[in-house]
Amino acid sequence: MNILNLVGKRHTGRGASVAKFLILAAMFFAPRAEAQAPQSVHSSDALHQLNDSVEALVQRVSPSVVQILVSGFASTQDTEQGQMSVVIGKQRMIGSGVIVDPEGYIVTNAHVLKGAERIEVIVPPASVDPSAPDAIQANREQTFEARIVGVARQLDLAVIKIEAHKLPAIPLRNSVLPKQGELVFAFGSPEGLRNSVTMGVVSAVARQPDPDSPLVYVQTDTPINPGNSGGPLVDADGELVGINTFILSSSGGNQGLGFAIPAGVVAFAYPQLIKYGHIHEPEIGAILQTITPELASGLHLPRDYGVIVSDVVPGGPADRAGLKIQDIIVRVDGERTASLPLFSQKLYLHGSGEHAKLEVLRGSQRLDLDVSLAERPHKVDSLIDSVDPIKNLVPRLGIVGIELNLDLAHSLPDLRIPGGVIVAAKTSGVRSGEVPLQTGDVIHGLNGTTATSLAELREGMAKLMPGDAVVLLIERYGQLLYVSFVL
Repeated sequence: MNILNLVGKRHTGRGASVAKFLILAAMFFAPRAEAQAPQSVHSSDALHQLNDSVEALVQRVSPSVVQILVSGFASTQDTEQGQMSVVIGKQRMIGSGVIVDPEGYIVTNAHVLKGAERIEVIVPPASVDPSAPDAIQANREQTFEARIVGVARQLDLAVIKIEAHKLPAIPLRNSVLPKQGELVFAFGSPEGLRNSVTMGVVSAVARQPDPDSPLVYVQTDTPINPGNSGGPLVDADGELVGINTFILSSSGGNQGLGFAIPAGVVAFAYPQLIKYGHIHEPEIGAILQTITPELASGLHLPRDYGVIVSDVVPGGPADRAGLKIQDIIVRVDGERTASLPLFSQKLYLHGSGEHAKLEVLRGSQRLDLDVSLAERPHKVDSLIDSVDPIKNLVPRLGIVGIELNLDLAHSLPDLRIPGGVIVAAKTSGVRSGEVPLQTGDVIHGLNGTTATSLAELREGMAKLMPGDAVVLLIERYGQLLYVSFVL
């Protein structure tokens, strides 16, 4: 009589089922002597060494990878009787993120947070036991409410914050430069299956899927699927190579064409997102274009590829450095740059006030120029200069606001509703995690009532008592959404 038959005779009903499950689990997860015996024989075998190294890497990186659950309203398509219509409905999105600071700062993709009304972050246990069942691991996970710290939609990067401390973090280093063919590992929650890892290689180190975009990505054949967005792509040392962002697929699943935002771009954007809530793009005060064969033929250029200067801002950094119209930029900081995306990527690795060394081709001459980088002005930053911290304060929201007038509305081209109160800054008087507003948000309503002025907003907030629910209708990045909290 085998052990399962024995259990069947001693237990009946639900108790028998539970007992069978426990015995099966014990048999499955218990180490077997006959399976362990050969390990000492193969301890020096290269394949087993690789296996041990991968296991150690996964155990080291996994605690830094989180699952992000986003609740909010989004538009969906509904087909009825052959008619296509757009329906706004409540949706729940799943993505991934990576802890980059022990104090709860997490990097993810901006598109993961699109339309977010509520953000939950599931943090794995500090140590992962690869032999334990998923159910046991799940019991040790923690769930936190998160707030948005900053968003760079043009880079598809975002930073969120949870109230947790001493978390395992992956440090950001812009010196991590992958090589083609290098082993890499993707961590995240593909299709919602959290704490997943896949392995592959770097297919290309600087791929430009969209010829009209200056962004360059790390391409990998590491299996990446929906839900991996925002998770880390790491190398064999466990260092960040990039943030998994999108796939090219005709089926919606992995086809070996995955793309990650390079670690250098993440390292550039992160401190600015922490400080400003957005990024300050560097610029040199020049307009550049990609050289085409027709352009090269018409201007009698010495080459028919690369980057050419079509305009120089008078008195700007490029002008002061001696850059001229029709110069061809050959190298940036000693590295070749044969396309506009590569040039833009090199600029993104510099901060304001830093210098970029350019090698240019001017006719038959090669010249070395030292160009300082300036910050491209951001429309939200200029708002704080025009406000009075006392007169424009909304204390119960912890913000400094500005009433939108026609001139200000025209300077914000993405604005949907030309009225309301724009958040110019947040104050330290209210805990930042309690009020889910960020710089640049436009407040249009409070608890179902329109709020077009600071006076209306203050008056509406003054009527509320501690413990009352506050629902604000806001506009963020051209989208209308509700944010709510308890006063």
